[in-house]
Amino acid sequence: MPIITNVRTILTAPEGINLIVVKVETDQEGLYGLGCATFAYREQAVKSVVDDYLKPLLLNKDVHKIEDLWHLMHYNAYWRNGGITNNAISGVDMALWDIKGKIAGLPVYDLLGGKSREAVPIYQHVNGKTLDEIVTKIETLQKQNVKHVRIQWGLYGGIAQNLNTPPNSQDGVYGDPKQYMNDTIKMFDHIRSHFGDGIELIHDIHERLTPSDAIYLAKQLEKYRLFYLEDPLPIEQGAWLRQLRAQTSTPIAFGELFNNPHEWHYLLTERLIDFIRVHISQIGGLTPAKKLAVFAEQFGIRTAWHGPGDVSPVGHAANVHLSLHSHNLGILEWCGFSEVMRKVFPGLPTVKNGYLYANNKPGLGIDIDEDLAKKYPAKTSVTKWTQTRLPDGTLSTP
Repeated sequence: MPIITNVRTILTAPEGINLIVVKVETDQEGLYGLGCATFAYREQAVKSVVDDYLKPLLLNKDVHKIEDLWHLMHYNAYWRNGGITNNAISGVDMALWDIKGKIAGLPVYDLLGGKSREAVPIYQHVNGKTLDEIVTKIETLQKQNVKHVRIQWGLYGGIAQNLNTPPNSQDGVYGDPKQYMNDTIKMFDHIRSHFGDGIELIHDIHERLTPSDAIYLAKQLEKYRLFYLEDPLPIEQGAWLRQLRAQTSTPIAFGELFNNPHEWHYLLTERLIDFIRVHISQIGGLTPAKKLAVFAEQFGIRTAWHGPGDVSPVGHAANVHLSLHSHNLGILEWCGFSEVMRKVFPGLPTVKNGYLYANNKPGLGIDIDEDLAKKYPAKTSVTKWTQTRLPDGTLSTP
């Protein structure tokens, strides 16, 4: 019976984004597991929870008891369901699944019940300052057989111009919701006219609109037949999805900011969304995510796990294993990684013809070169891109 002998965090930033990986070591030589605990903007807080609280809680525990250990970590602090604690728990949880797979000699997707498909369909990101730039980038992805593309004109909130901002307004990332909505409609009209129906299109509002404006935009985009419209509202305004659902047929994806079941339960049971987009480490790891996938399936809702650059390659590997298994997979977000990242994290899933493939090794199939990771240290700093403001200077959801 292998037992836990050490739990430690590894912080690295090979592409300039802070990543947190948890390594769980055992009393069997060479047997360890890796998990993603990436909360890129509060990395030191997550590190403290893992090193100062979870490690002493878990030492000498049986690595096989994943379900029991998840609940032990979840309940131990009494206050629960927060992003910092959940990410810390996730790092340990994924690492334990990785270890169990290595002991069994099986990939994690086989531990979950086996593959529902041989590879995972992905979407990739395209953003540009001009419509011609967006077209060119889509054409490049089409040559790689990528069939699903998320398009943004100027990334989240669009490109703000000629803002009438009061003197002495605070610094921040300013945006104009009305400009953004008008430009987004123009973008979809241009892209559909250029490419026709031969490509699936996705767009991320990223909480940048009021509920009534989000409903208006979703209705205007119906004729462009989106694969889905992502995060039309802040999670705090989720109840507005009842009105949105009643007024538009545009498919809705939601949930990358979710922390706990009360945030998604009513959305699934009332069938208010089409795709669940959870950041797996943010809800506590693979153990709760596999349960969420099964729960969503009962209501005809598909998965589209969050897969940006602020998920570590270990987290992306977990996304792929769960997506290979889950019957109700919809799509998987894939940000792509540099050769440097692939050297730091050998075993990353590979892309071919618009699909992601796992390497079929036991566990999550991914490792970390710790010596190389040290050459790209994480840096604690003030996060700027989330300091978003309206034209009059009011802070808004990022």
